[in-house]
Amino acid sequence: MGDLLDEFFRRPHIAAKVAEGKLPETWRAIVGDRAADLTTDLRLERHILHVRIQSGVLRTELFYQRDALRDEINRRSGVRIVNAVIIR
Repeated sequence: MGDLLDEFFRRPHIAAKVAEGKLPETWRAIVGDRAADLTTDLRLERHILHVRIQSGVLRTELFYQRDALRDEINRRSGVRIVNAVIIR
């Protein structure tokens, strides 16, 4: 039974949906608690992650780290769910 569940969750479309559901947790693990607390909107649309940040300083810092954030989210998810990150 466990093998069947593992096989089911390894299917690309299922794994992507699970990773999408865990996105807030993954975001917090990558950027830290303070930055996650300043994140007011985090949504994934058509493989583009839209992030809204309250702090201008943090927004600028994360803007320059967009590619690294995308790569780390995909690495931790085990599936390529994010193609681009838009910081606002």
